[in-house]
Amino acid sequence: MRKRRSGTAGLVAAVTAGCAVAVLGSGPSWALQQRPEPRPAVDVAAPGTSGVSTLPALVPAPGAPEASTLPAVVAAPSHSHLEVVRLDPDPAVPGGTTTIHAFVADYGPDTTASPFTVTVTLPEGVTAEGPYFPEDCQVVALGRQVSCVFGPGLKEGRSATALVPVRLSPAVPLGLLEGGSVAVRSADDPFGKNHRQPYEIKVVETSGDA
Repeated sequence: MRKRRSGTAGLVAAVTAGCAVAVLGSGPSWALQQRPEPRPAVDVAAPGTSGVSTLPALVPAPGAPEASTLPAVVAAPSHSHLEVVRLDPDPAVPGGTTTIHAFVADYGPDTTASPFTVTVTLPEGVTAEGPYFPEDCQVVALGRQVSCVFGPGLKEGRSATALVPVRLSPAVPLGLLEGGSVAVRSADDPFGKNHRQPYEIKVVETSGDA
């Protein structure tokens, strides 16, 4: 029987208590002061890669036989349980910007052996506006979603975070902007729970409003 977490509520509390501000400059990133620390799952392969081997192809020396062209062996799915942890973005003014933190945790018991895809769905009146993290996130579904692929290698108790900066339309009303969500999909955990969580953007009159 696998070791379970102390509860999603406790993890959310740790996240909101230890969350640092995202820096979206030359290379946007953020981190938590408490475990699990959000970071891209790059222990084995870089974000955006498939589950096949990423080793560079060997170039044979002149006169030597050609290297094998057989496909690399794809790792079997692991027994890792991925969940989206809800994090509402910072408030924003009409016409202003904020950042969606798409936070995914691996509750184990295994390290992920397959890539996983994090999809951010945007509410009406919100437009994705890069740079994104990972850098190769793709805007899809006629601009309504941003899809980010992480490589395998996310260990039990660790997390990965996609950062999606967004801009609000000047016409959005004040209050809570609903309809956004974060979802995760992986061959390692095709039928698990908590694969999707909503988020809300608080639209305020001035940037200093809480």
